[in-house]
Amino acid sequence: MTASLLSPLTVGNVELKNRMAVGAMVTLYCDDDGMPTEQYIAYHEERAKGGFGLIITEDYAVDPVGRGFYCAGLWKDEQIAPHSELTQRVHAAGAKIFAQIYHAGRQTASALIGTQPVATSAVPCPVMGPITGDVPRELTVPEIETIVGQFGDTARRAQQAGFDGVEVHGGHGYLVAQFMSGYGNKRTDLYGGSLENRLRFPLAIIADIRAKCGPDFPVSFRISGDEFVIGGRGIAETVAIARRLEAAGIDLIHVSAGTYESSWAIVQPMYVKPGWIADFAAAVKKVVSIPVQTVGRVNDPAVADAILAAGQADLVTLARASLADPELPKKVAEGRTDEIRACIGCNQGCITLLFGGSPIRCLVNPTVGYEATDKVVKADVAKDVLVVGGGPAGLEAARAAAMQGHRVVVHERESQLGGNFRLGAVPPAKGELAVYIQWLGAELARLGAEVRLGSEVTVESVAAARPDVVVYAAGARHARPGIPGLDGPNVVEACDVLAGKAVTGARVVVAGGAEIGSETALHLATAGRAVTVVDQLPGMALGEGAARRYFLLKDLTEYGVELVPNATISSIGADGVQVEVGGTARFLPCDTVVVALGMTPDAGLAEQLRAVADVRVVGDADEVGDALQASRNGYTCGLSI
Repeated sequence: MTASLLSPLTVGNVELKNRMAVGAMVTLYCDDDGMPTEQYIAYHEERAKGGFGLIITEDYAVDPVGRGFYCAGLWKDEQIAPHSELTQRVHAAGAKIFAQIYHAGRQTASALIGTQPVATSAVPCPVMGPITGDVPRELTVPEIETIVGQFGDTARRAQQAGFDGVEVHGGHGYLVAQFMSGYGNKRTDLYGGSLENRLRFPLAIIADIRAKCGPDFPVSFRISGDEFVIGGRGIAETVAIARRLEAAGIDLIHVSAGTYESSWAIVQPMYVKPGWIADFAAAVKKVVSIPVQTVGRVNDPAVADAILAAGQADLVTLARASLADPELPKKVAEGRTDEIRACIGCNQGCITLLFGGSPIRCLVNPTVGYEATDKVVKADVAKDVLVVGGGPAGLEAARAAAMQGHRVVVHERESQLGGNFRLGAVPPAKGELAVYIQWLGAELARLGAEVRLGSEVTVESVAAARPDVVVYAAGARHARPGIPGLDGPNVVEACDVLAGKAVTGARVVVAGGAEIGSETALHLATAGRAVTVVDQLPGMALGEGAARRYFLLKDLTEYGVELVPNATISSIGADGVQVEVGGTARFLPCDTVVVALGMTPDAGLAEQLRAVADVRVVGDADEVGDALQASRNGYTCGLSI
């Protein structure tokens, strides 16, 4: 049922071949001067080849001091020609492409732009300010007029570079959004106060673009339907703004949500339901006659089509879904929806890496960012490849090897694929992790690889099989530090709890508050246990991405889980745990202690296997990390065979 999704749509004078769009995502694939690299162009070209009707690029800064990242730019004429290659290759692959244009305003750092950030008002960004110490300078009226002209000039350059249109970024707390909302706009002149005044800046931008690009160049406007912050704009005001945008000449309204302070609403983790703000788009659609675009964790074409069929929107953004599977539209059109690799909302590669200053990647698609370099080439001679372990690293290694024509057999000692990653799907809101493992299993079957479950590998069995290559991906096991009482009968491991192999009593102390410990604690709390989490660090789940951690801590609080940070475990007894918190001893009574004190590579058999085979160790068996690292590590290993 994808008839709506596959139907064409006209935006201004541009016809899109379908209703599936790649939304803007900062990649960090451009150089420091905003010029596109081959990595950047190949990344977009791959999604165009995959069948998307519209691709909207990452933020193109209208001024280098308006960047929030080292993103693309069209702030000078010298950038036109290099970006022309991007548009030519995207067009050749069959897609239309819009450049998103923006100014970060206060949501940047002086260390990045080399000067004090500017903003609507001299109010620091609640997120960036505490990190950078920057207080933005309030823009003067002449400066505002200059920036208006920069937006128009950037749109003109986009037009000259061959872009089919531009998207003015008026959402997510950036400069245009700062003007439109009392959340960031504290001015008392013609640009502040009333809604009419707060719209003066975006309306002037639209007018300048029209004056420089003409009436037929499509202009979209992205807006947060609700900013989800105290004093922020809500959907009622957004609907009123939408009418003004249409009257000003906007061709498409893209309804999003959030600001940096509510970043979970911009790029939602798996805790947020798919299509969660389609109602915002529907509210806007009721008052305008131009197309309306929706976004918000839509990772299934069936959901996207239902949104369109229900009349909630005219165009659906499948941004992170396009990272997970660039060929999603093609598979929809060919009736191969069962082959689509779904985004699982983990945010590890697309958000956590980005805000750590690294180019984006994708946990479920290890080729993201490597479109120009990763090449699958059929092997001249097929090899026998034996994979030990059915977690992400092992399965990706098996998939890559099978894609190249090798004969692959995967041995997994458990009764299901997935390893410890599968157990990560057990805690609340994390069920989508299992989707990735299911897809990998189905892909291996489609590629002709053999999977043997409940198969324990030994040196003797490998020697008898005589494989050309052994990929050792046995994963990791719980670390067992020397804490007195850790081997007691009332102590169990978190993975055994999640696997249903260990049952706890009514009162539980979880030793370790990182991701595994905190999520196991929530799992137990939702099952009615009284749970306390102890960790030596000053907070719980500190390694989690910001959005995921926000929801995890919120849920732990809601379910009454006691969190004890800055605590060192002294000993474990039959009736509880002795800890030291800030130099003070404290006893935590419990029936069961759940160990989640880190992981260590399960690599013992690997060295023994080297005596009988060519062994390549990947994933956590090599070095404990996250699944993002494991999937890429496994995939590149498979390609190297």
